[in-house]
Amino acid sequence: MKDKILVTGGTGYIGSHTTVELQQAGYDVVIIDNLSNSNREVLDGIEAITGRRPAFVEGDCTDIETLRRLFKEHPGIKGIINFAASKAVGESVHKPLLYYRNNLDTLINLLELMPEAGVKGIVFSSSCTVYGEPDVNPIDETAPIKKATSPYGNTKQISEEIIMDYVASGAPIKSIILRYFNPIGAHPSALIGELPVGVPQNLVPYLTQTAAGIREQLTVFGNDYNTPDGSCIRDYIDVNDLARAHVTAMSRMLDNADTDPVEIFNLGTGRGVSVLELIEAFESATGVKVPYKIGARREGDIEKIWAQPTKANEVLGWTAEVPLTETMRNAWNWQQKLGK
Repeated sequence: MKDKILVTGGTGYIGSHTTVELQQAGYDVVIIDNLSNSNREVLDGIEAITGRRPAFVEGDCTDIETLRRLFKEHPGIKGIINFAASKAVGESVHKPLLYYRNNLDTLINLLELMPEAGVKGIVFSSSCTVYGEPDVNPIDETAPIKKATSPYGNTKQISEEIIMDYVASGAPIKSIILRYFNPIGAHPSALIGELPVGVPQNLVPYLTQTAAGIREQLTVFGNDYNTPDGSCIRDYIDVNDLARAHVTAMSRMLDNADTDPVEIFNLGTGRGVSVLELIEAFESATGVKVPYKIGARREGDIEKIWAQPTKANEVLGWTAEVPLTETMRNAWNWQQKLGK
């Protein structure tokens, strides 16, 4: 058995897939989640895939005493992967204080407790939103950090600064900051996937629910952007590829003494896909039509952004591998399993 890892927000979408990859790589996993945007039954899916059920603590990471108890009850945690954050761009524009409180308090509490709990490192779930509207695409890690276009994006920028300031102060920890592009899809087993509470805030679950007849139609927010088909362009990365990157990052952070105290990597495919192209890819992969309409632009949205993932490819030895059509089939299989 490898080291014990704490996964905050581990019953959530990316957290659950990362827990699967960690356990399959031999790590011992403890999950904490307040279940505000996830479901306890996700643990059954993780167990069915891996044959092992991770330890689970229902709790809120904004409560430092809850975290303190967790570290006492589960001694020997060597690394943390922090997914415990609110993450919808549109919602953050309307509920900024919720985002600042949840995302920043969680991180500060974890960082404060790491030295006393003997935790060596934290992999932080950041976002390409820190780049704002980029001057050029694809963008690498040297691209300038611009003023955030949403409170969500701002929490990611501030969180990165908090980590760097804390490590620079002499704190005995390391961190790898992973700037994701747009995670989509589900586990190929259809045992875990994206499970939004209420109306989905992300494109693909809304798309699959529309294809399943749960939603009347999908709204494409804007078709007058400066892109080939007028819709926004993103770098859509399969969630299983993304999960593997966290395991690679954790291994690098814990097992290599000579790495820098803070490292930053972009995680994407290196290919930009428009919203309309994504709909077409889904229809092509599944044979199912998606009714959609063109709506007004959505506040906080970036026009086009995709990754230059060379650093992650070369330094981490990680590459996005799952084809988009397979990702869309997995997302549809998961939706069909959920039913109506």
